[in-house]
Amino acid sequence: MFIEQAYSKKFDFIKYLPIPIVFLMLMLLNYAAVVLVDIDVDQLIQSEIARKGANRVLFETMLPLVIFLIILLLWVKFINKQSIRSLTTSRLKVDWKRIFFSFGLWALLTTAMTAAAYFMNPENFEINFKPVPFAYLAAIAIVMIPMQTSFEEYLFRGYLMQGIGVATKSRLIPLIITSVLFGLMHIANPEIEKLGYLLLLYYIGTGFFLGIITLMDEGMELALGFHAANNLVTALLVTSDWTALQTDSVLKDNSIPEAGFDILLPLIIIYPLLLIIFSKVYKWTDWKNKLTGRVVLTLPDQTNINKLEQSHE
Repeated sequence: MFIEQAYSKKFDFIKYLPIPIVFLMLMLLNYAAVVLVDIDVDQLIQSEIARKGANRVLFETMLPLVIFLIILLLWVKFINKQSIRSLTTSRLKVDWKRIFFSFGLWALLTTAMTAAAYFMNPENFEINFKPVPFAYLAAIAIVMIPMQTSFEEYLFRGYLMQGIGVATKSRLIPLIITSVLFGLMHIANPEIEKLGYLLLLYYIGTGFFLGIITLMDEGMELALGFHAANNLVTALLVTSDWTALQTDSVLKDNSIPEAGFDILLPLIIIYPLLLIIFSKVYKWTDWKNKLTGRVVLTLPDQTNINKLEQSHE
C-alpha cells in the first residue's frame, strides 16, 4: 500500500517537517510581499521578460524548483532513510508505462481542447510561433518543467501524503491537507490577481484529483504524468500576458480574462471523466477504503520483500 511505504522502525515525523516548512514559508513570504508591498506580479513578469527574454525568465523560474526536487530526494534517501522507489510507488518498480499513458492522454486532450478553442474563437488568439525562440523554449521546457512538476508531486502526493498518512493513520486526512495546501501554493500566481480567489477552487480541485488517483492507484505514476503534461503542453502551445508561465509558445491568447464556467469545467466534467478512464484501465476497486480507510502500520517482512524482488528480476 502506498502510504505505508514510508513506515519503518526509524520513522520520525519530525524529520518530515523541515522541507515542507521551508517551502511553504517561502510561498507565504512571497504572497505577503505581493499583498503588503502591493507588487503588481503581472507587471513585474512583463518587465523581467522585456529585460531578459521569455526563455531566460522561464529558466530562472524553474531553477529553484528543480533545486528543491534534488534536495527533497536527497533528504528522503539520506535523512528519512527511504528509497525513492517507495516514495514513488507501492509497486516493486516504478511503472513508466503508467507515467507515459497519463502524460499522453492528458497531452492529447489538452491539445484537442486548445485547438477547439482556437477554431471556435480565432479572434482571441494570435500566431506567436518563432522557430528559434520556440526551439530554445522546447529545450528548456522539456527538461525543466517535468522536474518542476515532479517536485510538486513528490512534495504533496508523495512526501506529505505518506508522512501525514503514517502520522495520523488515515488516508482522508492527508488527501484533504495536501490538496488544500497544493491549491493555496498558487495563491500568489498572477492568474489569481486577474480572476480572483475563485480560481483557487480549480487548484484545490486539481489537488484532490491528483491525490485521488495517487491513492486509488497506490502510486504517483499517473499524477506525475498528468502534471508534467499539463504544464509542458500548455507552455509549448499557448501563452498570455497574465499567466504565471509566459513563453514563446505557438499561440498567444489575447482574450480578456474572466472567471467563468472554464474554472468549473475540469472539476465537474473532465476530472470525473479521467477518473472513470483510469479506473477502467487499471481496474480500481474498494474506493471507500482506499480514500477514507485507516492506515494499518506493520513493519515489512524483509525476507518476503527480497523473495518478491528476486521473482521479478
